[in-house]
Amino acid sequence: MKIGVLALQGAVAEHIRMIELAGAEGVVVKRVEQLADLDGIIIPGGESTTIGKLMREYGFVDALRAFSEQNKPMFGTCAGLILLAKEISGQADAHLQVMDITVARNAFGRQRESFETDLTVKGIDEDIRAVFIRAPLIEKVGDTVEILSSYKDQIVAARQGHLLAASFHPELTDDYRLHSYFIDMVRASRA
Repeated sequence: MKIGVLALQGAVAEHIRMIELAGAEGVVVKRVEQLADLDGIIIPGGESTTIGKLMREYGFVDALRAFSEQNKPMFGTCAGLILLAKEISGQADAHLQVMDITVARNAFGRQRESFETDLTVKGIDEDIRAVFIRAPLIEKVGDTVEILSSYKDQIVAARQGHLLAASFHPELTDDYRLHSYFIDMVRASRA
């Protein structure tokens, strides 16, 4: 099983490490042509406006939409969640618009308001450690979106079929269970 990590910006090496700890092959994705060989892809954190601009520049927007239309699993973390969203609060345009969620950028404040906490995530036995850095928030979900985790009554992880999104950075811990959850999604989609 090959899981790609979009390598335009963000914690690419950390996601690759987690994918491999979870038992799959991680692939650094820098070219659109690489998508054809992948079973799933992770869009990491970083700066969503910058990643969005680079995705347009290198032809990834249409290619990733097509990837999603094939029901190939996609996992967006932090900025990656923003890139998957159908709507971004206060912005006219969203990026990939594949997941039926509305998100707010930097909802938890600036860099100095970053924090770590333990979260209960539906489908994972024990709490996971979550790192929030200038994190977005899921304000609204569509009818087919399942809420997987909340922090102080605010949605921070969700799933819609083959799409998974988290406000936080699971790759910045030693706990790869959320990556295992995603790999299970990929395995199910291949079956």
